[in-house]
Amino acid sequence: MALWVAIRKNRMLVATLTALVTAGVAFYTLGQTKIFEATSTIVFDPNVPRPLGDQAGQSSGDQSSYWNNVEYYTTQNWMIRSMRVASQVVKDLELNRDPNFLANLPAGSRKGEVKRSVEDTAAILMARLTVEPIKNSRLTTVSLRDADPKRAQHVLSAVVDTYTQDNLDDVFESATTAADWLRGQIGGLRNDLESSELALHQFKMDRNILSVSIDDQSNMLRGEMTQLNQALTERRAQRERVVSRLAELRKIPADDPAALPAQELLASGTLVNLRGHFVDAERALKALQAEGRGENHPAVRSAQAQLDSVRSALLAEVKNIQEAYARDAAGFEREIAGLRSLYDAAEKRALDLNLMEIEYGRLRRGKETNEKLFSLVIERSKETDLTRALRINNVRIVDRPLVPKLPVTPNVPLNIAGGVAAGLALGLLAAIGKEQLDRTLKSPDEVERELGAVLLGVLPAAAVAAAVPGQGRRRAAREARRRASAAEPSDHVPIELTVHHRPTSGLTEAARAIRTNIVFMSPDNPHKTLLITSAVPSEGKTTVACAIATTMAQAGQRVVLVDCDLRRPRLHSVFRRRNNFGVTSALLDRSVQDDIVCETEVPNLWLAPTGPIPPNPAELLHSEAFRGVLERLQERFDRVIIDSPPIIAVTDATVLSTLVDGVVVVVRASKTTKEMVRRALKSLRDVGSQLVGVVLNAANVEDDSYSAYKYYSYRGEGYSSQHPPTPPAPEREEPTDHVNPS
Repeated sequence: MALWVAIRKNRMLVATLTALVTAGVAFYTLGQTKIFEATSTIVFDPNVPRPLGDQAGQSSGDQSSYWNNVEYYTTQNWMIRSMRVASQVVKDLELNRDPNFLANLPAGSRKGEVKRSVEDTAAILMARLTVEPIKNSRLTTVSLRDADPKRAQHVLSAVVDTYTQDNLDDVFESATTAADWLRGQIGGLRNDLESSELALHQFKMDRNILSVSIDDQSNMLRGEMTQLNQALTERRAQRERVVSRLAELRKIPADDPAALPAQELLASGTLVNLRGHFVDAERALKALQAEGRGENHPAVRSAQAQLDSVRSALLAEVKNIQEAYARDAAGFEREIAGLRSLYDAAEKRALDLNLMEIEYGRLRRGKETNEKLFSLVIERSKETDLTRALRINNVRIVDRPLVPKLPVTPNVPLNIAGGVAAGLALGLLAAIGKEQLDRTLKSPDEVERELGAVLLGVLPAAAVAAAVPGQGRRRAAREARRRASAAEPSDHVPIELTVHHRPTSGLTEAARAIRTNIVFMSPDNPHKTLLITSAVPSEGKTTVACAIATTMAQAGQRVVLVDCDLRRPRLHSVFRRRNNFGVTSALLDRSVQDDIVCETEVPNLWLAPTGPIPPNPAELLHSEAFRGVLERLQERFDRVIIDSPPIIAVTDATVLSTLVDGVVVVVRASKTTKEMVRRALKSLRDVGSQLVGVVLNAANVEDDSYSAYKYYSYRGEGYSSQHPPTPPAPEREEPTDHVNPS
């Protein structure tokens, strides 16, 4: 679902990349030269007939030579595209003087005398050749691609003809060379065979032995050595186990003999009993000490004596076991030494026997080798003579190349389809990558899923929120840009007061929904004091605070909007009031607590500005004086809405969150990152603040992910006639703004 949303949001990017890639592929494809392909088929027979007696006309190969056949086919396929064949074709057809072949252009495209080296032209020819074996057969297709179909057929015919003739010449030349060499080896091999037979016979007579008796004796010695080696290995393993257990026992501390290995406890019942007595005595001593009895107390001294006695007995038993293990280890050492001497003696006898057997085997192998070589040379000599006389070629051309009719490249439909697919894939990857790299919160679903907090509502973006009834979002945005470019005076309604001046706007409807959600979050115990804050600056928390306060005042409640941003206050400029008297003034003089609020142009809404900006805002907000100011405001008003600094930037908001009934966190759509909001919510939870919920501000409700909020942008003419816009109030600069609402 998230993938589909990412694609829908970036569908223009996907469409643009798809169109660009498709257009580029189509332009490139249509500009390519048409290439034709001529094809020929060749059959290989790796088993050349060998007419020797009963084998005349039969194949000398068998099914076990599969890998030899594979190597043969691979070699022949490579030989077709070899430099030797290509160079011979270039020389025969004088392709190095053909400019159209060199440039791969149709016949007659270029004129003039051009000459390149035979090697370079052969490399060009090899690059255009393709050799593909046909699976499960002895056939191979040879293809040549060229811009001229007739030239492709002519050149490919020359290639296959040259290859088959070279293969026949190689077979004849190899047969001639082999026959001459084999005839020269027959005499020497006959003498070697006779000498090896006499040497083997003389060795048996001198040693008075038979090969069978040597083998039997060797097997007996081998069995004896195997048994000795097994016994030696067992004794070494037993010795290592004893030594290991002895080492573990030596690690037992004298002051804590109860720390015995589990293996020793399982092997010795005495150790188990002594360890149990030691643990009981130690527990009894600790119990007496825990009761506060001193070392000289009779019971303590008795328990200590009992513990020392048991410890001595336990250590003595451990020492006895250690000595037993030491004796066992020494016994194993003696057995190992004896077995080793027996094994060395058997090994020496085996070595002496091996020397005799090696000499006998050497003579026997020499005789057998000479016998096989002599027989093989005689056989190959006769076979080679017959092969040379027959001049058999094991390569045949099955299908000669024809003139191709249609080009194979470029494939316009396939290339364009591939361009569409590549462009679409690139667009999808770009859309997904863009969404994955974007760590901001953009939709209500992301707020609830990523933060795990209640979503109180969504405030539309400024273009939608500031639009007058009957005016679309795009028209409002164009009007705002026109005013900015013309440097017109800013007589338009501030976004913070849109709820009051434009009761039918999208922001007003959204603010009323947020007010309703806040009220129903705790209907029996309403949040009388609300803190409006955000994770980082420029999230629109002042706009949200004004919207919530205005909607609550419109509902008939007496609401005071308190500006507690003692670093960068803005509420006094929104309502066009002076900031020379306010919250900080009441903190310094409690007698003026009732005078810090002033009326606003919104009925039932009062404003408490910050007053003079102090050098230590966090300390002032954490003081008892501020608590008194806040309690006094709660007594005089139904709702107290506090605008505070960001949570992460300063600690003011965290301090204020502990003094209010609930906290509303503002998140700016497509700007605030998930990590920042999580960090801010963690800061609130760490101090035990009551989180009411999250408001998503500056959201583009025209987007598909805000389908449930699109009604905020609906403003018909009928609604605008019922609720005409209220003109902005004139700016007030009188120092008598602060009044007592009571």
